[in-house]
Amino acid sequence: MFILLSVFMTLPVVLLALAGEDVPNAVAFAESAGIVFALGAVGVLSMYRQPRDLKPRYMFVLTVSSWLIIALLSSIPFYLSNLDISVADAFFEGTSGITTTGATVLSGLDDMDRDLLLWRSILQWIGGIGIIGMFVAVLPFLRVGGMRLFATESSEWTDKALPRMKTLSRGLLFVYLIFSVIAVVTYWLSGMSLFDAFNHGLTSIATGGFSTSDLSMGKFSDLILMEATLFMIIGSLPFFLFVRELHGQHGVLFKDQQVRLFLTILFTVPALLTLYRWWVSPIPFDPLHNYVATLFNVTSVVTTTGYASEDYAAWGPLAFVVFFFLMFVGGCSGSTSGGMKIFRFQLSLIILREQLMRLLHPRAVFTRNYNGRAVSDEIISSMIAYTFIFLLCLLIITVLLASLQLDFVTALSGALTSLTNVGPGLGDIIGPSGNFSPLPDAAKWILSVGMLMGRLEILSVVIVLSPGFWRG
Repeated sequence: MFILLSVFMTLPVVLLALAGEDVPNAVAFAESAGIVFALGAVGVLSMYRQPRDLKPRYMFVLTVSSWLIIALLSSIPFYLSNLDISVADAFFEGTSGITTTGATVLSGLDDMDRDLLLWRSILQWIGGIGIIGMFVAVLPFLRVGGMRLFATESSEWTDKALPRMKTLSRGLLFVYLIFSVIAVVTYWLSGMSLFDAFNHGLTSIATGGFSTSDLSMGKFSDLILMEATLFMIIGSLPFFLFVRELHGQHGVLFKDQQVRLFLTILFTVPALLTLYRWWVSPIPFDPLHNYVATLFNVTSVVTTTGYASEDYAAWGPLAFVVFFFLMFVGGCSGSTSGGMKIFRFQLSLIILREQLMRLLHPRAVFTRNYNGRAVSDEIISSMIAYTFIFLLCLLIITVLLASLQLDFVTALSGALTSLTNVGPGLGDIIGPSGNFSPLPDAAKWILSVGMLMGRLEILSVVIVLSPGFWRG
């Protein structure tokens, strides 16, 4: 992984050189790639020759440590560049990129060196495909947070399952590449410059949210906002279902329960918020433009992309509250998006309905089914544990941020946006019209840890940090 990361680090230099442009930070990228490649080479040369079984204990350590170290290595180009930023800022930006969170400490993006803008987008694109692979192959194997519900033969790390895993991996990479190319070409044909189209194409499919402008997507037309909405939705759908569609299982995508609820939310909430905005608007109201803006920003938050076209926190008290709760939702399992995921809300409703029915029929026997599969008590227990630890971490991070003299809205929304990998928070400082630069370095370290925990479904990190894990 380190060697592959070092190859990607050379891409900003190569792409700009091929385009005949200056590369102001070529030395920084060369040094960074050299450091990362050397670490990877040392790892390869020191590998054990005998095969080892991939037990869950090894997989937990491998998953958590690899994301943490890659986030650290990804920040090296930012620190060595001419940005003149602190270690905390560089690590925050690198972590936000690889976890596809989209929160940033950088401003002046419109005039920033293009090689750095490219690296931010490439970093999110790498993170996007890494997240898909983790959700499809690793988390179901580790039985984390109810992900066992999506286990397939490709989620088993056995010799028998490896050929299927390789087939699925190739299919996922092919779909991811195709959608990325389509997004880049579509943006370019719609009026973006090729540079902007390339960057936004990568970050849209990865639901990352890094942009090339301080205005984010607010500098582009309504047509481009609608296209971005579509690509964010695609990035938030289960990619393994796209692969099944390609293999002839037509219709499986829209038969999926989480996909149907996800799309229902995205078509219902913006319509209601547009009506609310029309009702409270003191100026002449443009229904089409405002609906496009509302749909785009709601989709950006629900899919945890982090783009913004307007400061939606200024749309009124109801919109402020709605966006706060939308930050919890997230996309579908097996996608590039973060959040709590749609399926957990659906399982919660199944449990609630079962408990209500038990009050009416104490002796009845109930079966739980989701997408045609039985939902075991193990899956329910894992989901409940995830929800509890999520809320507990939200509380702890909020308290830690508040102890650094941050106001309540900044502390709470900052904690929430880091754990759900949404990107912008709420309020005047870290809201859609601001960024995370004014926060103290301690807050940036805390939020960086929160972003990694949120991307790794929290429980993976908690387990590795528990004393019992190392004693067993």
